[in-house]
Amino acid sequence: MEQDDPDEALTELRERRLGALELLQVAAGSGLAAYAVWALLLQPGFRRVPLRLQVPYVGASVRQVEHVLSLLKGRSGKLVDLGSGDGRIVLAAHKCGLRPAVGYELNPWLVGLARLHAWRAGCAGSVSYHREDLWKASLRDCHNVCVFLAPSVLPLLESKLQVELPEGARVVSGRFPLPTWRPVAVVGEGLDRVWAYDIHNGGPAGPAAPAPSSTSVPRAPDPQAG
Repeated sequence: MEQDDPDEALTELRERRLGALELLQVAAGSGLAAYAVWALLLQPGFRRVPLRLQVPYVGASVRQVEHVLSLLKGRSGKLVDLGSGDGRIVLAAHKCGLRPAVGYELNPWLVGLARLHAWRAGCAGSVSYHREDLWKASLRDCHNVCVFLAPSVLPLLESKLQVELPEGARVVSGRFPLPTWRPVAVVGEGLDRVWAYDIHNGGPAGPAAPAPSSTSVPRAPDPQAG
């Protein structure tokens, strides 16, 4: 069977005028597809979380994962990804030596997908994915935290991090910075930008990064050393 040429199909679609019935069918199909994605991947578990604390899933890009790892380079100890989605950051961190690597995700479909990725990578017994509300996860023994969350929940997250994280911990926030903390390093541009924050003396500390596009990554003290 001869495969269709995508370019030819796209050109044909652009040149063709759809009738009213066809337009209705396209709209209905698109709506059903969008609802199916929402129902399967995004909705499960949200009903148990207050609306203001809900965080929709948007997977991290390859560049974002690379930037996260660059800001965690040279560190050791436990890593936790809050809202781990399909588990790609947890898996990548484990491969770079951050162990144990743990993900917290409320959506059961995404937890299952993350475990599948770990199994395919031969790491099923080495990384952990928990179906649990990130707001209930304890961070008291965690020295590395990764978050890719919506700006609306970051002020509340700051309070949780400051209360629970141990001395020397590092927080890496992707896409959006923590609203009142000063980063010690910033990597990337636009939505690929990632910020690093260190915990010292019971709270965030460190000079602001010299420029938003900075790619210099100072090595933070290793909390496991000594």
